[in-house]
Amino acid sequence: MRQDRTTRMEQVRIEDINILNPRVRNPKKFMDMTGNIANVGLKRPITITPSKAKAAHGKPYELVCGQGRIEAFLACGQKTIPAIIINATEEQALIMSLVENLARRQHRSLELLHGIEVLRRQGYDAKTIAQKTGLSLEYSNSVITLLEKGEERLLTAVEAGQIPVSVAVKIAEAGDNEQLALQEAYESKELRGRKLMIAKRLLETRKRHGKAMKYGGRSGRSGKSNLSGSDIMKIYQKEVDRKRLLTRKADITSGRLLFITEALRQLLKEDHFVTLLKAEKLSTMPKQLSHVLDSST
Repeated sequence: MRQDRTTRMEQVRIEDINILNPRVRNPKKFMDMTGNIANVGLKRPITITPSKAKAAHGKPYELVCGQGRIEAFLACGQKTIPAIIINATEEQALIMSLVENLARRQHRSLELLHGIEVLRRQGYDAKTIAQKTGLSLEYSNSVITLLEKGEERLLTAVEAGQIPVSVAVKIAEAGDNEQLALQEAYESKELRGRKLMIAKRLLETRKRHGKAMKYGGRSGRSGKSNLSGSDIMKIYQKEVDRKRLLTRKADITSGRLLFITEALRQLLKEDHFVTLLKAEKLSTMPKQLSHVLDSST
């Protein structure tokens, strides 16, 4: 079953959009999002698809991605929102929503750093950027310093939570005295244990391959490579280990889902449990879950 890739963008009334799988949001993150949209505007349209079950809820569109943005727009008093309209089945829409949520959780900080860089290039100073992004002035200044120095590796480490931004700035400004900056961070207890080891490896990589994330700098773009056979093997092994970890996590998740499904199926056979659900007005369940339970019987 293929998804029609034809898309278009329109301004859509929020009341015309049905949220397939609503989620409860973290209040602090929601306030941050609302404030960011109010200050900067919507950076990315929501994604919707024409409803395949319009009669059920009376709305012409189903939401694919963007529940938080819709709620933030409503909180800002807006009645319409920019939307990318695609053609997708309900199942495809739910899967796309899950994939987007996972991707956003993994890359939220990286997107934030990219947003700071865009604002800096547009001529905004650190104070204005801090106001627009909700970050502290100190953090904004630190990130701008790292951006101006081309410290991609340090920025990536900051984004991943491996080293504090203050330590990254000290390293960037230390010149040839990175080890001294590292020692000061250790003595001030900013870096200890695992983070200290990560920082040491980061400095070695930065010294060997430069500040940018691409190996070989300019020579890499001209077709030359500074990667040795050992480097390639290390990269390959790291990728293999990463995929093995993902496989283990997927197996664990699959096992848990099977356990939950079977547990629910057994509970729904108990009359007392079903009566309790009805008493608590919980006599319905999401369609996808109902299909899974039906298929397991």
